[in-house]
Amino acid sequence: MTGTGALQVAEWWWLYCLVGLLGLAIGSFLNVVIWRVPRGESLFHPPSACPQCAHPIRKRDNIPVVSWVLLRGKCRDCRAPISVRYPLIEALTAVLFIALLWRFGLGFEFLAFAYLAALALALTCIDLDVRRLPNVLVLPAYVVLAVLFVAQSVVSGDWWPLARALIGGAAMFAFYLIAAIVYPGGMGFGDVKLAGVIGMALGWLGWGALIVGSFAAFLVGGVVGGLLMLARKADRRSAIPFGPWMVAGGVIGMVWGAAIWNAYTGTWA
Repeated sequence: MTGTGALQVAEWWWLYCLVGLLGLAIGSFLNVVIWRVPRGESLFHPPSACPQCAHPIRKRDNIPVVSWVLLRGKCRDCRAPISVRYPLIEALTAVLFIALLWRFGLGFEFLAFAYLAALALALTCIDLDVRRLPNVLVLPAYVVLAVLFVAQSVVSGDWWPLARALIGGAAMFAFYLIAAIVYPGGMGFGDVKLAGVIGMALGWLGWGALIVGSFAAFLVGGVVGGLLMLARKADRRSAIPFGPWMVAGGVIGMVWGAAIWNAYTGTWA
């Protein structure tokens, strides 16, 4: 096991199962968020329905992953295809929650990064769909992460990670803000606001995670943009959403940032 407080799978298998089921349920809710938030619709009313025939989805057809498989990816009423993205989001949320429990153990730190993982999935899909990062999702993340990080600091008695998170959030927000002002066509203010959130999370984990994660976002975005141009799916004037690559950079920083930074500084020491 890696990560302070990580739980042994053999001993806590039931907790991993519960967290996995929670991830499936939240992943199902994320599909609603991804569809309704950009359209300004309520997340709770009316009940979910098929976008083709408008027939309300039955409760037995709303079981994460399982229902999609049993229905063979089609609406029970009109047989219209149901996107494979729905079960993929549900399954990926469950996998991420389990991985985060393995790394952090059960506590406020796990809650913070599980919340961030769910938010990142929703924002990635929304940005790819409509090229927007809605304030209603991004802005509350500052409060949620701050509260959970403060709670974790109270429990652990170590306040330096919180200070580092605040520094990381402010630094990434300022950097993206300058980039958006200097080059408004390539960076939106939605990206600026998301940068502060990602900076808080990476700063909490360490300087290596923050630096590598910040750089990796531009590296991944540049590589993807280059591949799209090579495939003639985009050109230099094409608007390419940057939110997904910020999330990808954040993941790289979180998982490999410390190791990459230690290897780099060790090489040049």
